[in-house]
Amino acid sequence: MGIWPNASSIDGFILLGIFSHSQTDLVLFSAVMLVFTVALCGNVLLILLIYTDSRLHTPMYFFLSQLSLMDLMLVCNIVPKMAANFLSGRKSISFVGCGIQIGFFVSLVGSEGLLLGLMAYDRYVAISHPLHYPVLMSQRICLQIAGSSWAFGILDGIIQMVAAMSMPYCGSRYVDHFFCEVPALLKLACTDTSLFDTLLFACCVFMLLLPFSIIVASYARILGAVLRMHSAQSRKKALATCSSHLTAVSLFYGAAMFIYLRPRRYRAPSHDKVVSIFYTVLTPMLNPLIYSLRNREVMAALHKGLDRCKVGSKH
Repeated sequence: MGIWPNASSIDGFILLGIFSHSQTDLVLFSAVMLVFTVALCGNVLLILLIYTDSRLHTPMYFFLSQLSLMDLMLVCNIVPKMAANFLSGRKSISFVGCGIQIGFFVSLVGSEGLLLGLMAYDRYVAISHPLHYPVLMSQRICLQIAGSSWAFGILDGIIQMVAAMSMPYCGSRYVDHFFCEVPALLKLACTDTSLFDTLLFACCVFMLLLPFSIIVASYARILGAVLRMHSAQSRKKALATCSSHLTAVSLFYGAAMFIYLRPRRYRAPSHDKVVSIFYTVLTPMLNPLIYSLRNREVMAALHKGLDRCKVGSKH
């Protein structure tokens, strides 16, 4: 008996992918690979800067390092397999491989959504209660926030992975997507999935709307605090610290809500695939750029690191 109850009933799945071998699609595939490379390098660089520069050892940058780690794992879970299938012409994925990809994908997206929500609370405390910030956002609390984001995300991932892979698949093996995603996979199940669809929708509502409500509540309070500030310089500084986070939130939640909170009758596989590319590859690339290019402290740490490399190369 294998790990999965239905592993013996089906050899695996065929991922139809998003690209054909036309000239246009070859250009698009090259663009995706370029974005993947930038996402990989950008997130690794940001993690290294945060951990090596003592000026970045603050709660905001600790959360940012966790966000970069999630983005790094997300692109590595999806893109290498997609690229291997496209370049080799074999579009298959094993049953167990599909389950692992679902588990990682759901866990990482869920964790990232929760972390973005809790990062809004961090910005609220920093702006509205600056004197109490070191106490309210102590190292222990920061670790609890990051840990709870990972824990809830992983729990969601395990629930969805086990439920999806326990379904009987006895019909078509063709998944109309470029990776194993639960809604695309459920279309192949040869049983009534309406109960699981409802469970999936409830999980998505909880994992998206709970942190999103924290974000809305935090920014409503931040706005109130900013409007009460007398100095125009203080207002500008406060809004500048929030702009990067708001941009990241808009990109992530816009794409995730479009895919998971639409009624089923409005869904089209072609739309889902394009939007999935957006938040599985494009958002992980944009996050480090948004936070570094718009942030003086990160840019200062980068310049310091480059200067250190130049000095080292001269000796």
